[in-house]
This record gives sequence, C-alpha cells and structure tokens, in this order.
Amino acid sequence: MKVELGKYASVGGAAGGAVRVDARPEPLLDGVRAAAELGLGRGEFARAVQLGLVRRGPRAAGGAARYSRAELERVKAERGFPEALRARVETVAGADHGARVLGTGPTRFTRLARCGHLSPVGYRVNRYRALVWLYLTAELREFAAREPGRLSGPASPEDRELMAAGADLRPRRWRERHVGLLLRRTADPWERAAVLASVLPEAEVLAAVPDPAERIVLAALAPPPPYGHPQVPAAAAVAGPLLVAQPPEEAGLYRAGLDLALAGARGQSNATGERGPT
Repeated sequence: MKVELGKYASVGGAAGGAVRVDARPEPLLDGVRAAAELGLGRGEFARAVQLGLVRRGPRAAGGAARYSRAELERVKAERGFPEALRARVETVAGADHGARVLGTGPTRFTRLARCGHLSPVGYRVNRYRALVWLYLTAELREFAAREPGRLSGPASPEDRELMAAGADLRPRRWRERHVGLLLRRTADPWERAAVLASVLPEAEVLAAVPDPAERIVLAALAPPPPYGHPQVPAAAAVAGPLLVAQPPEEAGLYRAGLDLALAGARGQSNATGERGPT
C-alpha cells in the first residue's frame, strides 16, 4: 500500500478547497505584505485570517500562506474598512479587561465564561505560566446587549450547578470554535478528517484509523497549532492540553465526526483513486 500526498500540495487554499488556475497566475503576497496592504498589525491580520475574514490563497511550495491581491481588494472594498475590520478582530485578554467591556465585575465575568456563556477566541501563556483567555470585544458587547439579565442578580440554577461541580467550559468552547473555523476552510473529506483527528487523544485516533497509511495522510494534513500558541517548551506544556478534547463526551463527538469524514474520504478515494491511501 502506498500513500499519495502530491494532490495535497495546495492544502490551505481558499474556502471550499477550490483553487482557480489561470494562464497567468494571479500574483500572491506573503502574510507580512498582505497585512501591510490592509493596514493591520501582525496579530490583527492573524485573527482576521483565523476568523475567515481574509481568505488564504494557494500555499507556497514551502507551505507558507499566500494571499491574492484580488482577495485583499475584496476586503478593502467592504463597508467601513479598515475601522470595521479592526473592530471585528479586536480582542481583550483576561477577566479584568473582559469585565470592563461587559460592564460587570471580574468574578461574574469568570463565572459566565466558565459556564460556557462566553467563548474564547484564543489564548496566551503569561510570564507566570498562567493561561490567559482572549475574547472578541465585539462578541462581548453583543452578549451584554443580548443578555443584560446575566450581568447582575443571582446566577441561574444551571450555572450554580456547574460551578458547584467545578466546571470550566472555556477549553471546550475554544475547541468548538477552533475546529469549526478550520472545517469551514475546506470541503475536502481527507482534510476535514485531519482537522477532527487533530483534537482527539492518540488512542481514539488509533482506534478510528487502524490503517497506518491513512494515519500518515491525516498527520500530513493536520493543521498547525493556532496563532499565539507558545513555542517555548515550558509555556507550550501549559497550553498543549487545550489542543486535545479531554472529557469523554466531547471526545466522543469528535470521534463520531471523524468516522463520518473518514467514510466520505474513503469513498472518494475508492471512486477516484486520487486522494488518500491507495
């Protein structure tokens, strides 16, 4: 059995997986130049790409992301650019800053986040090796306008039960967002399977994918750690567990999704003979 990965040379293309091929290829810009074209800082641009507000073009031969000028012009033509784009990617870090946006106290903000009412968009590890969650400012303002009753008064019975059990849904909510954004970028079943496999414990992947050749394909297509994931080993050890679904119930949902994606991927490979193990 052999594994054909050549078909995946352009993984990370535009949403939907389709890449246009012209007689004269459209000029592509790297991330630094694309961010400068849009007047965004490095972090702002990375968040815009993460959220799908700026779509990647075909990757360079070495795997680096590239962006078409047509895509950048599309973004610049949107209403309110660049202020509206900056507002959509603005984040706040931690409970103190988040609470100020909501107009409530840090303790209540932490409870709302731990109980799953607020979904982090990212994270970082501070110099004390403590995890700091990042939230989209616009989403916090929308929550405050939509759920004013949660910003004061007693906690709901459901929230009291969760807090009594020591629940913290922030990692799960972040993984849900992270996986969802990655899945939106491609319709290819092998790439979708790789996304789902990337958040499962190794034992679950081995059980779902007993064929070593298929595991090689999934490993080759696995998404990199998200922007902001620490590179320093001590900090990476703190953030690393966030990348894997821990509760059995959550892992079971991703496992079911992986089984479904694999069924489609295997069916496609059998029908075309082009993708995945042959």
